This record gives sequence, C-alpha cells and structure tokens, in this order.
Amino acid sequence: MRKGKLSILAAVCVLLIPLNLSGQKQKPKNKSWYDDKLLHFGFSLGFNTMDFNITPSQTNLAIDSLYPEVSRLNPGINIQIVMDLHPVNHFDIRFLPGVSFGQRNVRYYKNGVLVNEQQRLESSFIEAPVLLKYKGDRLNNVRPYLVTGLNFRYDLAGKKEFDEDKPIYIRLKRPDLYYELGAGLDFYLTWFKLSVELKMSNGLFNIIADEPASGHEEFRNSIEKMKSQMWIVAFHFE
Repeated sequence: MRKGKLSILAAVCVLLIPLNLSGQKQKPKNKSWYDDKLLHFGFSLGFNTMDFNITPSQTNLAIDSLYPEVSRLNPGINIQIVMDLHPVNHFDIRFLPGVSFGQRNVRYYKNGVLVNEQQRLESSFIEAPVLLKYKGDRLNNVRPYLVTGLNFRYDLAGKKEFDEDKPIYIRLKRPDLYYELGAGLDFYLTWFKLSVELKMSNGLFNIIADEPASGHEEFRNSIEKMKSQMWIVAFHFE
C-alpha cells in the first residue's frame, strides 16, 4: 500500500475516533426510526479510483529491463443496494451488493524510456461486501463511524483470451477478495439519513493471469505479482 494513501485514511480515522461529543451544544434532533429498526434498506452511489500494486519480476528485469507501472488513475462509479442489520447498539452489519466500473492503465519502461502505454485494463465488477459498522455517539444530527469487512468481487470484463485487434498483452483473473477499511459521517436529515464515506479496498490475491500473449511474453513476464486496490467515496441514502 502506498504510504501517502495510508496516511490519508489514518488522518480521517484520527479525526473521527474522538466519539464522545457530549460537551457540544445540543440542537433539536431529526427522528431516526431507521436506526431503531432491526433491518432497514437504502441505496448507495459512489465514485472510485482503481489502482494496482505491482511487484516487478526481478528475473525478467535483469534480462530485458522492462519495468511496469500504473500510469494514471481514472475515475469510476459504484452503485449498490444497502441492507443494514442492527443487532446491538453502536454496531451494524451491512450487506451492499452492487456493481462497480473503472479502468487502470499500465505502461512499460525499458532503461528508463517509455516503450508502451497501451495496456488499458477495464473492469466491470459484481460485488458483495459484508461490513461491520461501528457508530459513535450522535451529536445533534451528525454521527461519525468506522467500517471494515470483506468484499468479494467478480470482474465481468475479464477476458479468457486475448483480442488480436487490440494491443493488450496482459489479462486479469475474474474473482478476487478484498479487505476494506473506511470512515464516514451519518447526517440525519428530515426524511432520510445521508452518509458520506471514504473507504480503502485492497485485493488479497495476485490477479494477473498466468498465460502471456503469444509473441509478447515480456509484458506478462515482467510482472511477478499484481494486486488490486481501490479508493471509494460513497454516498449512502437510507
């Protein structure tokens, strides 16, 4: 994980950890009947940036000096259904099935010179996250929380074979399991609850397909491991 990204999430968590806000001035609270129900529903819209954590192959690097890296981050979108189970005070169990779309671009350098930047890998995920949400004390109509859990994703855009009409020489495995960690704020509005959430999602498995493209084996062989990573800003309506 990149240190800069970890520090951003740590800073957000530090800001949200002081959950005892009782010393603040109280204002009239909007009703929150959905928080008192055992089970309630909603929907979520979000934006993501997808990334790779790439481990270059040292063996291949010594042979032809081909070095892979992610060139730039592109925005994507997430759409989910929210199912929230409230078994005890301060804790919720959340299931958010949905879809997410995005892409990543891998380019290659040889002896410090760019030789290929056409490796655009698009993803269309079906996802099924199961998350544990810890909610702090409510201050008026705002409530901070932390969330963590696992997310199974299946990439519908993953291809079994290479397309001869496109110069894409690496492929991704379709299934992957992610661990997720995030923080957010619940805003209790008059008729519903709006949650704004920042979440990090890290893939646990090496997702690059083993088979190289015929005649272009160096693109696959230059990568030892490739793990997926996402950053998500989500807006939950409950």
